[in-house]
Amino acid sequence: MDCTMIKDIRGGLKNVNVIFIVLENISCSKTKENREVNSFKVADPTASINCSIWDEPGKLIAPGDIVKLTKGYASIFRGCLTLYSGKSGEIVKMGDFCMVFNEQINMSEQVPQNQVQAQAIQGNHINANSNTNSSNGNSNRASVVVNPPVIPPVVPSNATNSSSTSNQSNKQTKSTPPSKAYMRKPISKK
Repeated sequence: MDCTMIKDIRGGLKNVNVIFIVLENISCSKTKENREVNSFKVADPTASINCSIWDEPGKLIAPGDIVKLTKGYASIFRGCLTLYSGKSGEIVKMGDFCMVFNEQINMSEQVPQNQVQAQAIQGNHINANSNTNSSNGNSNRASVVVNPPVIPPVVPSNATNSSSTSNQSNKQTKSTPPSKAYMRKPISKK
C-alpha cells in the first residue's frame, strides 16, 4: 500500500493512505445526526494538517499516537484543508511518541478566498486542455507548487573589501564555518 505524504495532500483527493503522529486534540463536536467528530492536528516528516475522525475511532486517539489512516479523503472546510477518515476507511494505531514530524509547514493554514477561487479556475482550465483520463480520482484538482525558501550564501567577511585582500595575500586566513541557521540536516528515511 502506497502512503501519501501530508505535503502532497490537496482538496478533493480521495483514497488517501497516510501515516502520522497526533500532535494535539483541536475539538470535539456532534452533528445533527448525533455523530461525534474529533478534530486533531497531525503531522508526518513533511508537514502538518488538521484531521477529523468520526465516531468511536476518534474517541480512542490521543496526542502522541502514531496512526495509519487508509481510504481517507481531503477537502476544504471553512477555508482550511482538512483530512477525513472515509466511511470504508480504517484507522490503526501503530505506536506512540517516536516519529520525526514537521509542524513548520501547516497544510491547514487558512487559504484566502480569492486564492481558492483562482485554484478552482486554474483546475478547470487545466482539465479543459487535458486529454488524459485518470482513474485515481485526481483528475479534477490543480497542483500548487510551493517553492522552498531561498537561503542566502554565506560570504566571509574578508571577501567584501578587495583592497584589504591584496595586503593579506601572503597571509593564511582562517574562514569561519557558516552559522547553524544556514546548515540543513537531511531527514533520513527508514
